Amino acid sequence: MPTDWDSTDPFAEERRRTGVLDAEFLGEKIPMILRYRDVLAAARDYGTYSSDAPFRIPIPSEERVRAVRQLPIETDPPEHTDYRAIVQPFFNISARPRLVEDVNALIAGMLDAAADAGVVEVVREFALPLQSRALALLLRMPASVADEWISWGLHVFAGPEGHSEEKGNVLDRYLHRQFDRVEAEGADGDDFFSALGRAKFRGRPLTREEMVGFANLVFAGGRDTVIAAVSMTLAHFATHAEDLRKLRGDPLLARMAAEEIVRVASPLTMIARVCPRATDIHGIDVAADGRAALCWASANRDETVFESPEKFIVDRRSNPHLAYGAGPHRCLGATHARLLLRTLIELIASKGLKMEVVESEPRYEGGDVYRRQTGYESLLMSFGR
Repeated sequence: MPTDWDSTDPFAEERRRTGVLDAEFLGEKIPMILRYRDVLAAARDYGTYSSDAPFRIPIPSEERVRAVRQLPIETDPPEHTDYRAIVQPFFNISARPRLVEDVNALIAGMLDAAADAGVVEVVREFALPLQSRALALLLRMPASVADEWISWGLHVFAGPEGHSEEKGNVLDRYLHRQFDRVEAEGADGDDFFSALGRAKFRGRPLTREEMVGFANLVFAGGRDTVIAAVSMTLAHFATHAEDLRKLRGDPLLARMAAEEIVRVASPLTMIARVCPRATDIHGIDVAADGRAALCWASANRDETVFESPEKFIVDRRSNPHLAYGAGPHRCLGATHARLLLRTLIELIASKGLKMEVVESEPRYEGGDVYRRQTGYESLLMSFGR
């Protein structure tokens, strides 16, 4: 039987030895901070490790694929605090009973459809549609709009050949079309785009650029990582019957399992910060305006914080992982992502589905710097009742 995902930790040796990996990406030197406490401290210290750097927070940077600053992530407090307050209420909807019920119904229906189909390519036929349809629920948009979002593929900026200006333009045109609709029809609706149309920042209406910046992050951030987490969740429980049995014996473990999935998998390996001043990171010099990387994936395997960090422990009790970030820039969509994964795990267990991995093609990243699995290119699984 095929195994589930490769949980090898490529940062273990350097994390123990120096705490930093002297890395180079596309000709740019970007030291990667590896230890849990160092990553957490850097995430909180936005004076030394700033997010106020349009296009430069992702690695690789995204100047070619978008024309707007993503909000609120590419700002620092106090601006970040005020920008975040504008959209936080929408993401808080994920804790409301109505959305919880809707997400439960969505995932239950998709699992039933998978069982009826028998064999499903999970990445594109399950995880991608789930991410898009659940996003439509969150943004209070008609279910039908998800079909267009699904057509964009696994990443709104990248295709098989890497980041693409053409793909970025598709998203940009879509967002402007939505805000044109709000301008023409009025901003009285309860959907996300209408809410931005009537929102104010420090007493003034948002500019079109600001509105697009918010929406760009919503559609780009978390898309591929949610798809990866859903795929890796299904692969894990298809190949670890003992964990599935534990869940069936104690459904409350689903919350713990959802946290452990993202800790071990860490679909977002790292995120960049810009150092406004020259900074020394464990003996590596970063010039003023240079970048450093906060490596979530390494921090989540730090043996000084997590017992047996290389193991997936379905009922791990203490799990202060950083898969959703930390500090003021912690992930806006964390509550929504947790809801999706928790519900998926609960339903896998309660429905008693028989799942097997038929064939898989892992997706690796890191090139010559490191090598770790961050999802699947394809994942063929069988589902049965």
